[in-house]
Amino acid sequence: MTTPSPSDDSRERLSHATPQAFWLSRGERPEPEPRLTRDTHCDLAVVGGGYTGLWTALLAKRRDPSQDVFVLEQAICGHAASGRNGGFCSPSLTHGLANGIERWPHEIELLQRLGAENFDAFQRDLDDFQIDCGFVRSGKVTVAATAWQSDALPAAVALAQQHGEKARLLNAGQLQEYVDSPLWQSGMFSPDYALLDPAQLVWGLRRACLEHGVRIAEHTEVTALDTQNPLRLHTPYGHVTAQRVALATNVYRPLLRRLSLSILPVYDYALVTAPLTDDQLASIGWQGSHGITDAGNQFHYLRKTDDNRILWGGYDAVYHYGSSRQEHLTQRPATFAKLAQQFSQTFPQLGEVPFTHAWGGIIDSSTRFSMFVGTAAHDRVAYALGFTGLGVGATRYGAEVMLDLLSGERTERLEPAMIRRRPVPFPPEPVRYLGVQATRASLAREDSHGRRNLWLRTLDRLGLGFDS
Repeated sequence: MTTPSPSDDSRERLSHATPQAFWLSRGERPEPEPRLTRDTHCDLAVVGGGYTGLWTALLAKRRDPSQDVFVLEQAICGHAASGRNGGFCSPSLTHGLANGIERWPHEIELLQRLGAENFDAFQRDLDDFQIDCGFVRSGKVTVAATAWQSDALPAAVALAQQHGEKARLLNAGQLQEYVDSPLWQSGMFSPDYALLDPAQLVWGLRRACLEHGVRIAEHTEVTALDTQNPLRLHTPYGHVTAQRVALATNVYRPLLRRLSLSILPVYDYALVTAPLTDDQLASIGWQGSHGITDAGNQFHYLRKTDDNRILWGGYDAVYHYGSSRQEHLTQRPATFAKLAQQFSQTFPQLGEVPFTHAWGGIIDSSTRFSMFVGTAAHDRVAYALGFTGLGVGATRYGAEVMLDLLSGERTERLEPAMIRRRPVPFPPEPVRYLGVQATRASLAREDSHGRRNLWLRTLDRLGLGFDS
C-alpha cells in the first residue's frame, strides 16, 4: 500500500482517541492481587502473568492439584501483549504453514497435527474453566492488494489444502461477499481460525488460576534469578524459593543471560473506530464475524468487536536501538496518523468515522518467527518465548511444553526440532539495528514491486528474519 502523507482529516479523526488498548479500557478489569512483601516458598514459580504464564500455572494445577504454584507479575496480569493484541487465534505453532514448511519440512505434518490438537484443547479448556472470552471459529480472509499478491494466492490455497488445511480461493466477486474495498482484488478464506477478546481471555485465565488455588502477586517485579539449589527469585520486598521455575517473560528482558540475544522487541500499533451502524457496515460489505489480514510484508490486520467497531492495526513494525522496552514508545502519533490515512484509503465509504482508541504493544520476535523453548539449571528452569505476534493459541502449547520439560516427562510435544533446538540469535548492536532497518526497507520495496532483493534472499538462505 502506497501511503500519502497523513492529512489533517486523518489527524482530526484521532483527536479524541484514548491512548489505551480498547480491550483494557473497560470496567471489567479485576482488582490487582497484593504485591509480594515477604519471603515465601513454592513448588512452581511462574514469572509473568500473561497468557503463557497463566496457562502454565493453570495447567500445572490441573496436572497436580496438590502443588503450590505462584505467579509473579511485574505490573498487572495482561497489561502487555496479552491485553493489547488483535484477538486473532491461529491453530499454527509455526507462524503459518509456509514458515513451517520452510524451516521444518520433514516435520510439518507432525507440527500441523500438534497445532490442530492444541487449538481444539484450547477451546475445550475455555469451556472446562468457564472462560467467556467470545471465542468463535469465524475464520480469516487474507486479501491481495496487488497483482503479484493475487498471483500468489492460488499456490497458497493449494499448499494449505495439501497439508490438511481448509482454504478457499476468492475472486473479486466472491471477496465482496466478505468485505468490499477498492484496494483489494482477491482473497483466500481460511475457516479454521478464531477470534476472541484478548483481555477477557487473560482475565478469565487469571480467575481460573485463583479458583484452583494458584497464588498470584501483582506489581511484583522479579529482578534476578539465582539458579543455585534451591532456586531463588529476587523481588524488591521479598524472595521466593522454588523447586522449579517457568519463565514466561515474553518480550521483557530475560532472567537468563543466554537468552539476551534471542528476542527482538518489535513495536506494533492499532486503532479502534467508534461503533459503526448497520448501514456503515453494509457499505463495506462486512456482515460476517471473520477477521481480515492483507498479504503484504507490511500487513494490516482488522476485525470487528462485539459492539461493531473496527480494530485496524499493523503495517509499521518498529524497532528501537538497543532493544529499548519503554512504555512511552507504545504511543507513536506518526504511526497512528499513517494508520488512519490507510484506513481511509481502504474504506472511503466510511467517511469521517472517528477513532476512539490508539495504542501500541511490544512483540517478542525471534529469528525464525515462532516460539522456542528450553531449560536451564539442570532442567529446573524452563522458558517459552519468541511467539512473534502469533501467540494467542501457541502460548498454551508453550505452557504444556514447559511443564513436560520440568517434570521430565517425555511426550510427543517435545519431539519436533522446533522444540528441541533454539533459534539463531540476533546479532549485537549496532549490527542488529542496521540489519533490522535494512530488512524493513527491503520488505517495503518488495511490497511495492513484488520482488525480493539480494538482502532478503540472503536472509532466506540463512533462515533468518524479522517479523511481527
